[in-house]
Amino acid sequence: MKLKSLLSPRSLPFDFEEWKTQPFPQRVKMICQAWAVQGYGAPPSVYLFYLLKIGIYIGLWLWFCSFSTDLGPPSDLGKWWFHPDAILKGIIWSMMFEGMGLASGSGPLTGRYLPPFGGFLYFLRPGTLKIPTFAWIPLLGRDQRSWLDVLLYAAHLFFLLRLLIAPEITPEIVFPTLILLPVLGLSDRSIFLSARAEHYLIALICVMFPDETLGGLKFVWIGIWVWAATSKLNLHFPSVVGVMISNSPVLGFLFLRKMIYRSYPDDLRPGNLAKFMAHGGTVVEYLFPMILLFGPGDWVWIGLLVMFGFHLFITSNVPMGVPIEWNFMMVYGGFALFGGHPEANPFALHSPLLIGLLATSLFVLPVLGNLFPKYFSFLLSMRYYAGNWAYSVWLFKGKAEEKLDEQINKVSPTVLKQLALFYDPSTAESIVSRVVAFRHMHLHGRALHDLVPRAVDHIDQYTWRDGELVAGVVLGWNFGDAHLSSEALLAAVQKRCNYAEGELRCIFVESQPFFGKEMQWRIHDAKTGRIAEGKVKVRELAGRMPWPTVQTSAPGPQSAK
Repeated sequence: MKLKSLLSPRSLPFDFEEWKTQPFPQRVKMICQAWAVQGYGAPPSVYLFYLLKIGIYIGLWLWFCSFSTDLGPPSDLGKWWFHPDAILKGIIWSMMFEGMGLASGSGPLTGRYLPPFGGFLYFLRPGTLKIPTFAWIPLLGRDQRSWLDVLLYAAHLFFLLRLLIAPEITPEIVFPTLILLPVLGLSDRSIFLSARAEHYLIALICVMFPDETLGGLKFVWIGIWVWAATSKLNLHFPSVVGVMISNSPVLGFLFLRKMIYRSYPDDLRPGNLAKFMAHGGTVVEYLFPMILLFGPGDWVWIGLLVMFGFHLFITSNVPMGVPIEWNFMMVYGGFALFGGHPEANPFALHSPLLIGLLATSLFVLPVLGNLFPKYFSFLLSMRYYAGNWAYSVWLFKGKAEEKLDEQINKVSPTVLKQLALFYDPSTAESIVSRVVAFRHMHLHGRALHDLVPRAVDHIDQYTWRDGELVAGVVLGWNFGDAHLSSEALLAAVQKRCNYAEGELRCIFVESQPFFGKEMQWRIHDAKTGRIAEGKVKVRELAGRMPWPTVQTSAPGPQSAK
């Protein structure tokens, strides 16, 4: 394979310059039809990047395990990989790898080209923006990172590293992390979420109860699987399957990509195959945790094989956001905990404190997060892969996006400038334009048919940026949580960029509450604040095509980039 083909994205099935002259609804339709058969169109080198990264992740875990007294060298992996210290080293290393921005939310599939990571490059840099949990907290409540914030994060990494090279994992050396990470979360939500605290912080809490650690960890794994399955009981998930299959580098055969929709290319709503895969996958995700938790001993390995196949399917599709390391840890943890330690009975937990902490984190928080999603991250609610996510769209008038590079202290330039290092302007724009399709192809994105003309009079005068890309550039981390790109980030950006009225408009769409029938939305002008709000019925969106059918503006030279 030639180097050029390794680096070149798939060409769109139409002339891109001609596409930019089309009316906005037609542009959205054409780019959605392209997504259906091409996905993001990433070049092969992108997938090589993620393969290399997962290899480094696993290799360093093996190296850190070699420091443990009870573990051996990687050559003896088969003798010790189920050992509790190996499991804990995997959890700690995953928290560090994720929290440094090296795992989920990294690389080209999340809008990171050069540098391919944010995370620690931002979190260790004073003056970068952050989103505190509560703005009123002294010292920590500012929207700009101070030296105190940097030192707290550096201390967090230091204590994690100390755990990784420790000969034994004990409650005493775990305790500083249990204090530092929540404090960092008060200072900056993105650090807390990037560490995948809803998983790994809860897991480390179990270490504080040595006799019950493995039983507690089993409940953590079961809780994640069950809530992830529960979150898929909605109208959104079949659309997720379609978007994922269309983007799969492994399963994305052209005939399958077309079959996943009702009638390609004219009706790109999820077809019967997508619905079958969505509902079947949900049943499987409920089934294997129940086998692992309640099944007879001989059934455990059947449940583990089903679990492995389930996560292998997800990982092979390389979903946008690329939680590959997290899926690896779920699979390894499942085998190590349920296959390697059948004696650890999760129902034998006896510490009231541990039971209370697990109940709060694995039941109370997800329940509240699903009932009142606007107050909780989708990660804390454990609504993985469900399609029922909050999102935002930022509309910059003219060259207003350039102010982000001129006025904000950050590491990465805006996405088109990153791409300009690799591609000509037309190719760079065509890559970013696919993000418009990604958003519209999901059920929740069809609310934009009504919201875009409410937000701006002439969409062709604006540059379209998904809030994910804005948060990634400005905050240093993005992974599906649009609460990081909502009003708080807009206020921080406006404080520094001082946009005039109409120069930046933002559309914020909230998740659908469990048992609810609607999604809330808000439209803000960067200078004047909220200009409209309302609700949209989700069932009405299910009847719409991914693209708008009504002309929202006159044709113009600018694309919905």
